[in-house]
Amino acid sequence: MPITTTSPAQPQPDVSTTRAADSVWSGASVDTWRDLAYKHRPRDLPKGLDAWWHAGTGRLRQALPRASALLAEAGRVCAMTAEIAGLCDAGLKDRIGEVRERVRRGRADDNDHRLAFALIREAAKRTLGMEPYPVQVAAGLGLTRGCFVELATGEGKTLVATAPAVLAGWRGRGCHLITVNDYLAKRDADTMRPLYAFCGLRVASIEEEMLPPDRRDAYAADITYCTNKSATADYLRDRLALGRLTGLTDALLARRLRPGAGHSPRGRADYLVMRGLDTAIVDEADSVLIDEAVTPLIISQESGDAQRIAAFRTAADLALGMKPGEDFTLNPRYREVDLTRLGKRRLAERAHDLGDRWHGARLREELVNQALSARHLFLRDQHYVVQDGKVVIVDEFTGRLMPDRSWRAGLHQAVEAKEDVEVTAPKETLARISFQRFFRGYPRLSAMSGTGWESRHELWQNYKLLTVRIPTHRPCIRRWQGECVFSTTEQKLRAVAEEVQRTHETGRPVLIGTRSVESSEALSALLTQRGVAHRVLNAVRHEEEAGVVALAGQRGAVTVATNMAGRGTDIKLGPGVADLGGLHVVSVERNDSKRIDRQLIGRAGRQGDPGSAIGFAALDDVLLKRYGGRLAKRLATAGPALRSKLLDRAQRRAQRMGKQQRQQVMKMDDQLAEQLGFAGREH
Repeated sequence: MPITTTSPAQPQPDVSTTRAADSVWSGASVDTWRDLAYKHRPRDLPKGLDAWWHAGTGRLRQALPRASALLAEAGRVCAMTAEIAGLCDAGLKDRIGEVRERVRRGRADDNDHRLAFALIREAAKRTLGMEPYPVQVAAGLGLTRGCFVELATGEGKTLVATAPAVLAGWRGRGCHLITVNDYLAKRDADTMRPLYAFCGLRVASIEEEMLPPDRRDAYAADITYCTNKSATADYLRDRLALGRLTGLTDALLARRLRPGAGHSPRGRADYLVMRGLDTAIVDEADSVLIDEAVTPLIISQESGDAQRIAAFRTAADLALGMKPGEDFTLNPRYREVDLTRLGKRRLAERAHDLGDRWHGARLREELVNQALSARHLFLRDQHYVVQDGKVVIVDEFTGRLMPDRSWRAGLHQAVEAKEDVEVTAPKETLARISFQRFFRGYPRLSAMSGTGWESRHELWQNYKLLTVRIPTHRPCIRRWQGECVFSTTEQKLRAVAEEVQRTHETGRPVLIGTRSVESSEALSALLTQRGVAHRVLNAVRHEEEAGVVALAGQRGAVTVATNMAGRGTDIKLGPGVADLGGLHVVSVERNDSKRIDRQLIGRAGRQGDPGSAIGFAALDDVLLKRYGGRLAKRLATAGPALRSKLLDRAQRRAQRMGKQQRQQVMKMDDQLAEQLGFAGREH
């Protein structure tokens, strides 16, 4: 479902075109004028025969041995570093200044880029005490080539991004380093600041509650760490502030047509915070570019319709008396509700005395459809939680709360009515954009993640990113102990608790990955009954998240966590843990995407450490309920091997349907761009 966002830290974005022109003319610097000339022009996706040609060339290019070529080039960079190591700090800065000037002028060639990597590698060693490994250098080179780099968990992606970011910062048009939460953005910016300063660059980070002047200053830095949601929302707010102005030319024309506008106060320039889009390096990119791509980000404001608020509660009461199979049918796979003819007739009869709003068939059926969806398809402690009398959405891919987000089209109000909490006012859309379209607007885009190979064709099709798999610095010795499939969730959770207790008694740390808050809490209760001390990390218990994850590798630690996608914190083994066998990862339930399962399993065996992983599943898991089809009912009598194969089949079906949803979002973007003048510029 699309998610709307509003931010109390930002001014209301209902700024007229004339007012925006005044602010551009009176308060903007030369740099702002230059950056406003950038227009957000997302790369159009090929159609027809061009799409076939695009897909075919992508497959051919993907087949080339890019990883070996990058590793060979990384070897040459490391050899150059050995020659540079004898320079004093002043001499190293002088060499950096020479290369920086060539990059700034656009005269740098491949040799200059290799020299730049060597200089940055030596600077990292001196300022951070970290010298990038050859595989990290190869990954960085892949990012400068505009690739999607798959680098295993624990291989140091934060350090990998620094050299490409420095090169982008030297070009003078800004570089956005996209992470998945504010904590990681601030942590990474602060950690890498000494290196960037040594290279003559200023770095900043965007935080959720920052005011517009502070956000503008952060975006004006050479390198800006921010989340995908912050960057996209700030871009939409700026486009709303500019109105019909699409660049510097339009702003100057508006000024010429209104001679007195130049005397407007400088404060009006405060409506704009970004300075255009040039380079983006996306971390945890499979989550940002694939998983969340189906969710449009929407800027909205409250409509203030009091009668409609009351209608949501009435719809919730009506839905409570409707019977599945008779009055409506459910399609959990698509999260759809369809009223039957009998249901529509009964609804019309019950709504006859409810007032004028309920006399129209289309409106009343839409309200009741949302109420039924809220009751049967959106589950508490899985899709949302209730905190302080408010419904808070849970990110299904990361397990984090999203307190500033809401479902659109009345669904959020329907869930509030179902939970009998205060129903908030419905919102009207001011601007919308999908993450897919937003990131296609960066002239230079690269990305990295621990997983992504399964989506390599989609990444090429949507973003023109070639995927390259970089080998680990040390061989991976993690042991996969297979998957156990049980008939019911109750049996599965008992088996998981036994597995955890048995491993815990050996002293090995255990990380248990669950799919929902409900599952994590149920497993926590079982472990408590068995006397196993543990910590829980989910959307409800998320305080000190990074600290909990970091301690998950200590001797005897047991951690129960919802999806580990994008946690961004390494799990390092404590003293003596490696001798015991390392971290043991337990997967409690399969996710819709195999990539997310791999992210969890990849937490064990990082950097050549020992480790192991085991999977558990049940025939009544969400994956099989949604995508198992008729064959799922026959699994009860099937053997273990067949059960796993049918789980694989259901997961592949889920992945295909997820891809179809993302393609549908892209088609909607294209249609809006063609039909709406505003959408043609802002989407």
